[in-house]
Amino acid sequence: MPTLRILTYPDPFLKKEAGPIETVDEQIVTLANDMLETMYNAPGVGLAAPQVGEDKRLVVIDVNQKEGEQDPLVLINPEVVDSDGEVVYEEGCLSVPDCLADIKRAERVRVRGLDLEGNPVDIEADDLLAIALQHEIDHLNGVLIIDRISPLKRELYRRKVRKALKEKQANA
Repeated sequence: MPTLRILTYPDPFLKKEAGPIETVDEQIVTLANDMLETMYNAPGVGLAAPQVGEDKRLVVIDVNQKEGEQDPLVLINPEVVDSDGEVVYEEGCLSVPDCLADIKRAERVRVRGLDLEGNPVDIEADDLLAIALQHEIDHLNGVLIIDRISPLKRELYRRKVRKALKEKQANA
């Protein structure tokens, strides 16, 4: 399985809303497996198809891999159908490198989607899984963690990225 290239901010593809998956076929299964390998190698606890340049509503998550185990969750066309409570959690993102931010999210969520066999899945989650589900579904909707931070912190991050890109171009 190849490791895929993870797009990073400010790539405009990350701001697009991903299209629904109509059929769960071998191409989707292969993409999901490649995304899992990419996520584990990064390392991260979640990855959405738009982060690897795919216009598909597909996410992979594994909140247990931090503990040295692998228990992957693959969801096709996931959507939050219910949420409750509020929690602030420090999040990072593979597509927004060097940015850790306290993000306010629902404490508990209920998410519906399909598994890799095309069967309906209904998940009730809290803790890190609830955070990861919301984070990855945000990616499917073109929302990044920097869209959820204060305008001042967002502008500081943008300046940092612009400066790094200018330095990279000057050294190229």
